[in-house]
Amino acid sequence: MLKPIPLSEAENLPLWRRPIVLLFVMAMTMPIAFNAWSALLNNFVIEVANFDGADIGLLHTVREIPGFLAVGVIAVIIFVREQVLGLISLALLGVATAVTAWFPSLGGLLFVTLFSSIGFHYYETVNQSLQLQWLPKDRAPQTLGWLVAMGSAATLVVYGLIVLTWERFDLAYNTVFMAAGGLTLFLAVFCLVAYPQFDAPTPQTKKLILRRRYWLYYLLQFMAGARRQIFVVFAGFMMVEKFGFDVHELTGLYMINLMINMTVAPLLGKAVARFGERRTLIFEYAGLALVFAAYGGIYWFGWGVLLAAVLYVIDHILFALALALKTYFQKIADPADIAPTAAVAFTINHIAAVFLPALLGLLWVISPGAVFGLAAAMALISLGLSLLVPRHPEPGNETILSKYAPAPAE
Repeated sequence: MLKPIPLSEAENLPLWRRPIVLLFVMAMTMPIAFNAWSALLNNFVIEVANFDGADIGLLHTVREIPGFLAVGVIAVIIFVREQVLGLISLALLGVATAVTAWFPSLGGLLFVTLFSSIGFHYYETVNQSLQLQWLPKDRAPQTLGWLVAMGSAATLVVYGLIVLTWERFDLAYNTVFMAAGGLTLFLAVFCLVAYPQFDAPTPQTKKLILRRRYWLYYLLQFMAGARRQIFVVFAGFMMVEKFGFDVHELTGLYMINLMINMTVAPLLGKAVARFGERRTLIFEYAGLALVFAAYGGIYWFGWGVLLAAVLYVIDHILFALALALKTYFQKIADPADIAPTAAVAFTINHIAAVFLPALLGLLWVISPGAVFGLAAAMALISLGLSLLVPRHPEPGNETILSKYAPAPAE
């Protein structure tokens, strides 16, 4: 690790050592471990660990506990720079992914998943903070779209290798987990030693803050976390349990998502810049409500696997629009609030995640369609909240209600 330099001086560095390139390298590195783990998880827990719906719900509840405790990042960055913390967290994710197959039982998987999740959630918290500090507001939506595309490209390579080699070479779960986790660990360590530490122009507040004028952002984060859990936990599980997808088949579906996202994500960033956060969020939540209702129809009316696959792809595209929530906050935030609020927002985002997967896992055993019906209702609530986002958000104009009841100075 080298001497910290101001962000304003980073343009004097070689292109590959600039902050924007580091963001792209990090965006490429995290999906290698996380999405290899995600691609194999549903088959691994069913075929090797003999999970049912309740077990997978419990696993994802444990996985989300570190997300709920992401507010702890505020305490850690008092002693450790954000950039360093993010890369150490990325390394932890790599190590935990590498050893996943060593623990083929409910208790063992809960244990290793907890450590993997600490790495993932602390990395994501810091990464979001660094993006909003390092990217200028006028270029943030477009750049965030390209970062999403980079993550999709990296994941596409991972999934492509799984599809091409899984059956041909009769790969073991341990082989793939070790390879993906090991590569993530290597790249995280490389970033730690190859890049200088960058100082953003505004020092970050290193204490817990909750500001009343951010209340709509907090609520949108809470609802996003609740409905995201239903998709992450149960959409892929449905494809395996109901339609009997094998590893290479489920991964092939993921690859279709990624190829579309690589093309669409930069366009979505431009759309946010052109149409604004309000219209983008309204479109996202209306679309998600329809998608989740259709998921429920697969169980209630016996709709087939082709529709399920199409919905899965549409779902991924709509979730990419979540970058509008980031840029909404960037526009209304005090620059010094970005790091602590990123941590608070991650905790809020994961409040429902701590209990929802386990409870819905029990509901899944009774009625899988009801789980997706609940998700549709959550998307409709988010749609209602998005109508409160102003056309041009900024400090003092955080919601359309601000002009009637302005937030007090804090």
